[in-house]
Amino acid sequence: MQKNIIKNILQFDPKEQEITVNGWVRTIRDSKGIAFVELSDGTTIKNLQVVIEETLPGRESVLKRISTGCSLSVTGNLVPSPAKGQALELKAVSVKVIGEAPPDYVLQKKRHSFEFLREIAHLRPRTNTFGAVARVRSAMSFAIHKFFTERDFVYVHTPIVTGSDCEGAGEMFQVTTLPETDLPMKDGKIDYSQDFFGKKASLTVSGQLEGETYACALKNIYTFGPTFRAENSNTSRHLAEFWMIEPEMAFCDLNLNMDVAEEFLKYIFSDVLENCAEDMDFFNTWISKGLIENLQKIIKSDFKRISYTEAIDELTRAKAKFEFPVKWGADLQSEHEKFLTEKIFDQPVILTDYPKEIKAFYMKLNGDDKTVRAMDVLVPRLGEIIGGSEREADYNKLEQRIKDFDLDPADYWWYLDLRKFGSVPHSGFGLGFERAIQFVTGMQNIRDVIPFPRAVKTLDF
Repeated sequence: MQKNIIKNILQFDPKEQEITVNGWVRTIRDSKGIAFVELSDGTTIKNLQVVIEETLPGRESVLKRISTGCSLSVTGNLVPSPAKGQALELKAVSVKVIGEAPPDYVLQKKRHSFEFLREIAHLRPRTNTFGAVARVRSAMSFAIHKFFTERDFVYVHTPIVTGSDCEGAGEMFQVTTLPETDLPMKDGKIDYSQDFFGKKASLTVSGQLEGETYACALKNIYTFGPTFRAENSNTSRHLAEFWMIEPEMAFCDLNLNMDVAEEFLKYIFSDVLENCAEDMDFFNTWISKGLIENLQKIIKSDFKRISYTEAIDELTRAKAKFEFPVKWGADLQSEHEKFLTEKIFDQPVILTDYPKEIKAFYMKLNGDDKTVRAMDVLVPRLGEIIGGSEREADYNKLEQRIKDFDLDPADYWWYLDLRKFGSVPHSGFGLGFERAIQFVTGMQNIRDVIPFPRAVKTLDF
């Protein structure tokens, strides 16, 4: 493993020592016979300045090949820098061009819009913004695993291909090996018994249902993997392929579920502020001013807990002008969620006990037979960041709820079985990873926080 990465080099003592470093050229300028190269290797948002003096052997031929975007291997002496804003620079004694970048390299000195950079997703990680997003994404992934590992959760890999619709919304991508034409038919319908799995199969929208099977054996588990929604929403908040974190906990009611969700968010926000300080400073300066202060405020806050009904009452009393009307029984929109967190309470809010008609079939019914033990965690600027619930643990009630959603109980026989054999109260929640990264970085479009965005009419490579 190479130790001489720029992230580490910039922490070295500013005393003369010879090292070799590899990276890509960000900029090059020639001033009074001395060339200055800004070199990046992606390990930090900062560059290492390489100084190429007139005495370098073969200097002129090397400089002719160096341009923005080309890759270099430089050996030189690390010395204190006389320039402001940097403690060190590398005085080159040997420069080797590894890969040239011709004049049509698109990431030249000028800035490009995020819309343009989405069209060249294979090159955009080389920019400051997307390099920082990638490092934050990596750090947050690690923080998530740390959080659950430290609390004795078991990491479970749930299937990507499934025969069950967790959300009951029908917005699923189908997986099939049947021919595109001359489909096998039976009684006027496609005969999926001749398909690869012998039944209709789709890409999963959630690992929750399968996760529950392991929670009912191992107590506390979590999933962290790709999920898919065939939702025809071409917005800055929607992706067709995204990642979900879904803990599931046995012997856990809604109150404990909320405790874990609040602790979880505070943990990963604190971790990214501590371990990605330079990148977070960049986002705070260039993407969303006040970002760090807002995250710190959330970390220090107690999350307000109120029922959906109380939230409707608060919004109604506020007499604010909303695009979508506020009424009991309707799902809250982003504008309502932001108003609750930013205007009414000025803190994160956890809403509970939603009307059963607007929540999934697996959520536990309350005694009023009108609401379910659901919870949504709302944060300023974004609105909902986590959704969860206590799960229905009663066999008969769950079976009826499945029927109420026009789903076939036979497709959920194994899920119902969990309620027959040693059923226990259990709860869980889901965090959309990209939504969380959006919130932490201040990036406005969700397609800019995933390496290769998959959305409506978007599948470039």
